[in-house]
Amino acid sequence: MNIHEYQAKELLSRYGVRVPAGKVAFTAAEAEEIAKEFLSAGPVCVVKAQIHAGGRGKAGGVKLARSKDEAVAYAKELLGKVLVTHQTGPEGKEVKKVLIEEGCRIEREFYLGAVVDRSTQRICMMASSEGGVEIEEVAARSPEKIIKEYVDPAVGLMPFQARKLAFALGLEKKLVSKAVKFMMALYNAFVGLDASMAEINPLVTTEDGEVIALDAKISFDDNALFRHKDIEDMRDLDEEDPRELAASRFNLNYVSLDGDIGCMVNGAGLAMATMDIIKLYGGNPANFLDVGGGANTEQVTEAFKLLMSDDKVRAVLVNIFGGIMRCDIIAEGIVEAARDVGVKVPLVVRLQGTNVDKGREILQGSGLDIIAAEKMDEAAQKVVEAARG
Repeated sequence: MNIHEYQAKELLSRYGVRVPAGKVAFTAAEAEEIAKEFLSAGPVCVVKAQIHAGGRGKAGGVKLARSKDEAVAYAKELLGKVLVTHQTGPEGKEVKKVLIEEGCRIEREFYLGAVVDRSTQRICMMASSEGGVEIEEVAARSPEKIIKEYVDPAVGLMPFQARKLAFALGLEKKLVSKAVKFMMALYNAFVGLDASMAEINPLVTTEDGEVIALDAKISFDDNALFRHKDIEDMRDLDEEDPRELAASRFNLNYVSLDGDIGCMVNGAGLAMATMDIIKLYGGNPANFLDVGGGANTEQVTEAFKLLMSDDKVRAVLVNIFGGIMRCDIIAEGIVEAARDVGVKVPLVVRLQGTNVDKGREILQGSGLDIIAAEKMDEAAQKVVEAARG
């Protein structure tokens, strides 16, 4: 689950992470009142579009206002605007709220992040002197500028590790202790909030000797949200894909993609392999959809509804391995769901596993126009041909 920048900063501040003072505005009038407050204490304030995507600054979603009138004008410009960044895709996202923040005198910009590294099964703290730049760009262009510290879960982030990161960034000695405190607070927030990723970009040092999170992004482990009702309440449904949201209600794992071949598979590994082999034969998956090993008829029906709600889908591939569930039960679910939903594009079905022969008999006797396949490569070839036809 993702949240907005202002929400991330609110959570981080609870753990002692230093963030600029800021308030959210949903209208230009609210922006005016907030700007008055911050401009009375300093020469500038910042107006920042709030959407679930990075690259807002480059897309014109971050404005520096030197007067109340400027702040109001920027708020009017941004509210209701569809902001297109490299993370939103060409369709962009509508800005429905803006964050008004106090300004600060920036001296240097850095990057600081925390992520779960699956290869080491540890939290990795990353830092770079290339602040304000997408970390993927830094990794591609200058990987040596990314410094990493892997954290032993038994003891947590140690102060000496934070000092190593601070010195590697080239911070002045007078700022090292503040940077260490900042990093320790970020780590504690990461663990305490059950985050899967936390990113401070840029982390800045100011002319008056402070270390501040100028921007903040946090993603959470959905499986741990039952422990954090307050975080779950921060979920902004307007920022989420409607199909992905509908899928979550039925415990389906769904991710929209930009292809034209709908995929319904049981098991994440098989789903990934299915998308790979579709690409191998020249097709493009329209989605990742894992119905799970114990899917029932209702879930299969909802899965078909999700696939059919995507106007881009020109063919569907159902690739099922019957292990926990028998293939005959899966086939009955597919037939019932297809009849209920009304599949109007070519449907390729590949079944393997327990009671596979009985499952295939059910599909053949259904009267539905189903294209059968026994092997994955055969199924991929047929669905790609069907989509092209």
